[in-house]
Amino acid sequence: MSLNLTVAVASGKGGTGKTTVSACLALAAAEAGHKTSYLDCDVEEPNGHLFLKPQIRRRSYVGIPVPEVDEDKCISCGACGEICQFSAIICIPPQVLTFENMCHGCGGCTLVCPVGAISERDRRIGVVEEGRSDGIGFTHGRLDVGEAMSPPLIKAVRASGKEAGLNIVDVPPGTSCPVISAVRGADYVLLITEPTPFGINDLGLAVDMIKELGINHSVVINRSDPEYTMARDFCAERNIKVLAEIPDDRRVAEAYSRGELPYTAIPDYRELFQKLFHSVLEEVRR
Repeated sequence: MSLNLTVAVASGKGGTGKTTVSACLALAAAEAGHKTSYLDCDVEEPNGHLFLKPQIRRRSYVGIPVPEVDEDKCISCGACGEICQFSAIICIPPQVLTFENMCHGCGGCTLVCPVGAISERDRRIGVVEEGRSDGIGFTHGRLDVGEAMSPPLIKAVRASGKEAGLNIVDVPPGTSCPVISAVRGADYVLLITEPTPFGINDLGLAVDMIKELGINHSVVINRSDPEYTMARDFCAERNIKVLAEIPDDRRVAEAYSRGELPYTAIPDYRELFQKLFHSVLEEVRR
């Protein structure tokens, strides 16, 4: 059964339970008979593999184009430095200096060089690994140590799921460029929060970002406690639907410490995530 749907699971801060929710959703979707892929776009610290335990079948390296200058052709006009917004290439006659770790791979310097003195070479930034886990397609990216340019790698992870029916995207935390790269083009976004002042503050930032992108969204409250209503109050004030509340349950933490998901380790949670999955489908179809 194919849905042709991308659901991103995001949050304004780390540690709210994005991986738990996204991996459990993938299991619920696959169990319901849908062709499903789990895409871990948290490339700086991917951990979905610790719980889904996929068999990796394919690895491909990802790079970005960086400039190389032929000094024999260069006329030191400075056009390359003027167009670069990141100071990755600077003309100090008679030399042109390049700083490849600052390069965003836009190719502008190559285009504006009047004498064709600038060419490009590929500089590796990370690897994409693909495999399967219990009938679920699995893809994640690993950013190389010391690299700061994660959006190209995130885009490569997202591109791997284009042919799959249902893509569950585990998004990096926060609201910066990597997050936008991961959620752009998604059909729906689940925002995971926790009922703490920090959680609500960062949820507000994430909501503003998703609204700016024009993507339909709702909230899941993790580690929910009846005594702490700030998350529910925030969602009511902002007119945001809460699709599920996951209790503050010691059993979940114990399962997590063993590398197990609550979906498979705790019987009650299988039904919770199955209901959440069907609620997401109902929201998308509205």
